[in-house]
Parts: sequence; C-alpha cells; structure tokens
Amino acid sequence: MIIVMRPDATEEEVAGLVERLHSIGAVVRVSPERARTLLDVSAESLLEGEGPWEMFPGVESVIPEVPGGRRVGREFMREDTVVSVGPVPIGDGSLVVVAGPCAVESRDQLMTTATAVTGAGARMLRGDAFKPRTSPYTFQGLGKAGLEMLAEARELTGLPFVAEVLDPRDVELVASYADMIRIGTRNMSNHSLLREVGRQSRPVMLKRGMGATVEEWIDAAEYVHSEGNNGIVLVERGVRGFDGSARNTLDLTAVPVAKTLTHLPVMVDPSHAAGRKDLVAPLARAAVAVGADGVLIDVHPSPEEALVDGPQALLPEEFAALMVELRAVADAVGLR
Repeated sequence: MIIVMRPDATEEEVAGLVERLHSIGAVVRVSPERARTLLDVSAESLLEGEGPWEMFPGVESVIPEVPGGRRVGREFMREDTVVSVGPVPIGDGSLVVVAGPCAVESRDQLMTTATAVTGAGARMLRGDAFKPRTSPYTFQGLGKAGLEMLAEARELTGLPFVAEVLDPRDVELVASYADMIRIGTRNMSNHSLLREVGRQSRPVMLKRGMGATVEEWIDAAEYVHSEGNNGIVLVERGVRGFDGSARNTLDLTAVPVAKTLTHLPVMVDPSHAAGRKDLVAPLARAAVAVGADGVLIDVHPSPEEALVDGPQALLPEEFAALMVELRAVADAVGLR
C-alpha cells in the first residue's frame, strides 16, 4: 500500500501517521517523491480493519497496490523522474553527454581526456577503475588508484563522474568516490549487486543486459528501487544479435518503449553498441533524435594504445565535432 501525502502536509502529520502505522506492526518506508511524501507500507494483512487512511491529517490518497508491483512504472508515478548527479540533472529535458575513456589506464591518459571532453561540452565524465573482461588475463582496471585519479579529474574539470562496480563488496568503496555508480550489462541480473547499490545514496546508471528484454531491464531497475534508491537512469547499449557487422545491435526502439513503461530517464551508449568508431557518431545522433536523455561516448587520446575497447574510442577532436552535431539534433527535437 502506498499512502500519498499532500504537498502541504507537515512533518508532524507525516510523523503521526508513521507512528500509528508502526503501532499496529506495519513496516513503513518514507520516501519524498517530488513535492509529495510517499509512505510505502508493507504487511498489509496487519492493516485490515484499520483506517480509512484517507481520513488522517495530511493524506491526499491511498494506492492499495501498485499494478505490476513496480515502483519504477508509470502506474506508480506519471511524472518523469529527474536524477541529479552532482550539479547535473538527467531527465529534465536537457541533453547530457557523458564522455571519457572506457578504462582509467594512467593519470596522463585520464587528465588529457577529461580536459578535452570538458572543453567540448561534455557534462559528465566516464572512466572505470574496475573492468569486467571476457578473459581473466586481460586488463582488469586499476581499482582504488583509478578511483583516486577520477576524483582528481573531477577537481580539475568540475565534471561529476560515473564508474562501474562489479562486486557487492566494492559498492561502498566506489560510492565513496564516484558521483554515480554504474551497473554494467554483465551484471544487470546480479540481484545481490542490484540490492546493494539500492541501499546506498548515490544515483545508479543501469545498463541493459546484452540478452535482456526491456521488461527484464525494467525489473532489474525495480530491484534497485525496492531498496530505497530511486535515482536510477536506464542505459540502452545494444543487444546481442546474429549480424557481426557491429559488436551489438543498438535497439533504439527500447528508448521510447522504456519511457512509456517507466518514469526513469533513458540514455544510450552507442560506443559499446557499435564496437567501432565509424558507427558511433550516426548512432549517437539517432539516439538523441529518438528521445534519449543523453549519450555515453568513449574518448581516448591514443585509441591504438588503449588497454580496453580502443577500436570504438573517438579521438578528442572527433568527439568535439560530434558534440556540434549532437547539439544541432538536440535543438531540432526540443532538447536544451
């Protein structure tokens, strides 16, 4: 059951209702959603014969249950969620470009890239300290040292950064440095990890699994939300198909579909969908045109020397040219 408080409900009214619910054994999660406070009440069997809850001071309405059980669904909230990452809002009608190296390899590599993407107009920095690799013998990331470099890059450029976490045991570490935590495609169905990131306060970027349906992707977001973290951004990054002309098949249909089914922002990662740099720009333009709230772009000063995903990384000057194109598309479709 969801109890929706009026926008003008006082702290005393909220506290009084929570105390009443606790007195009959209900478990209550208090979560402010926009201008209203929501009380998520479990153990509904204990509430039989109580109420009517609509009569309590400060209560606007009562939702007996959420259709489909999804708090991330449109049935739960019709308004679009805006996720704040430091000073950057995602989902407010502006275009957010996240750019940087796929992996932090060295201080010079990161600072050079961070400075370049900042100058070109990126609003967030990407770069991973922990890398999920197909082979255990390839570069796995710099770990804590990489996070420290990313924090230094943030100080240098002013850009908040997003970094991937692979292990529930590392969530606290990554959250202590990153402005946003990313769940990669390989971990979309790692429910223990989803629950763990849901218990911390950093916003979460959730990539679609390479073989996941849109419904499964949204259910993964529900795992995060169910633990109290509603700062979730969905990222389409391509699904595995039969055609080998690109690494993955970028499913642009998923963007408007996910926006219809959920109130969460949706972004696109054309770099990891394409796997080759010549496809990144057209896919990025298409993503903005179809309504994505932003894109993630891999940028590297020397892609031929990159330890991870060099073939898909743009040079800084190529990224700067792409930003001009994306701005034109964003203007055409009404994004700020």
